[in-house]
Amino acid sequence: MPLTNQTPEDQVQATFDGIAPQYDQMNNLISLGTHRLWRQRVMDATTIHSGDFALDLCCGTGDWTLALANAVGPAGRVVGLDFSGVMLREARPKVKAAGLTDRITLRQGDAMHLPYPDNSFNLVTIGFGLRNVPDANQVLREMTRVVKPGGQVVCLETSQPTNPVIHTGWQVYFGHIVPLMGKLAHHYQAYNYLQQSTHQFVSVTELATMFRDAGLRQVHYQQFNLGAAAVHFGRKPY
Repeated sequence: MPLTNQTPEDQVQATFDGIAPQYDQMNNLISLGTHRLWRQRVMDATTIHSGDFALDLCCGTGDWTLALANAVGPAGRVVGLDFSGVMLREARPKVKAAGLTDRITLRQGDAMHLPYPDNSFNLVTIGFGLRNVPDANQVLREMTRVVKPGGQVVCLETSQPTNPVIHTGWQVYFGHIVPLMGKLAHHYQAYNYLQQSTHQFVSVTELATMFRDAGLRQVHYQQFNLGAAAVHFGRKPY
């Protein structure tokens, strides 16, 4: 990943472009396979109905986008948006294989400047992407802007355990083992960046405050794996 003559945004995009072909496999390794369970538990707790219109930001290779499309049914529609065209290239065959091309649109775009009018979606989600954007508060404001009044904003993200013993093990895992996995996959810089972004991201309580500052209400969160990940929910008031 070149480090000169690039903006921070360019560097992040280059990172995800580079790891896209191995992204699913590395997610399985890094989360020890639990990211699927986290996403299923989030879906179980999310308000989503047949016929809904949903937006999945930082959709990556499309796993959450697919889950949303199954939930909204044939009458619903889902947009999966990501700034990495290479990630979207990996997602397209999965959408086709699932037989969901009629209800999923994959679009390259910037989560900080969403190309949609106010009050467009019943649900807006972001999974493991908020810590990688230049301005998380701006993204949350955009998510709030495009969701309909009464609609839900959902963020699934890695977090930092509060238990001192668990936190020590978490630091060793993300600080040393995850970069080593990246090195073995010939993407050391990329996975070192990912562990750094995890360490530097806000706490669950700080993120809840950011949800409220963005204009969301009924904000609450649930932690997974002793705090290694968390999902935050919020609703746009009428």
